[in-house]
Amino acid sequence: MKNPTTVERESDRELVVRRMFDAPARIVFEAWTTAELLKRWWVPTSCGISFVSCDVDARTGGTYRFVFSHPSSPEPMAFFGRYLEVTPSSRLVWTNEEGAEGGSVTTVTFEERGRETLVTLRDRYPSKEALDEAIASGSTSGFAETFEQLDDVLSGERHQAHTPATFPQQP
Repeated sequence: MKNPTTVERESDRELVVRRMFDAPARIVFEAWTTAELLKRWWVPTSCGISFVSCDVDARTGGTYRFVFSHPSSPEPMAFFGRYLEVTPSSRLVWTNEEGAEGGSVTTVTFEERGRETLVTLRDRYPSKEALDEAIASGSTSGFAETFEQLDDVLSGERHQAHTPATFPQQP
C-alpha cells in the first residue's frame, strides 16, 4: 500500500490517525467539509451502515449532524457536534456531543507537502476509560478503510463525479 494509515494511542486519552493523500490540502479539506463528499467516504463500507442524512455547516461555531441506519438497528443513529475551529485548507476542530459524559474532541490538520497532503486526526477523549471503551467497542478500528475510501474519492477511482480536477474552487 503506497499510503498506509497509522493509528496510535499517544496517551491515556488521545488516539492519533495519520495518512498521506495524493491531493492538495484544499481538495482534501473540501472532502472533509462538504456533505455530498463526506457521504462517499466517511463510513467504512464493510460496516453495512448507510447515511440517512448528512448536514454540515463547516465554519467556526457551525454544527454537523450525521444520521445513519443499519439493518440490525430499528432506529437511526445520530452523531452530532459543533465546529470549534475551521481554518480553510489547514485545520478542523469539532466536538462529538452524542455521548452522555461529553464526547471526544477531534482535531484534523492538513499539511501540504508538495503535491500531497498529510492528514493527522487527533481524537481526545474525556477520560482514559472513554478511550478504552471506544477501542474495545471497535469504533476506532475503521480508520484504515475509511481513509482508503477517502483516497478513492480524491483520486476518482471509484467516484467519477468529483475527481480533483472537477472539485469546485474554494474562495
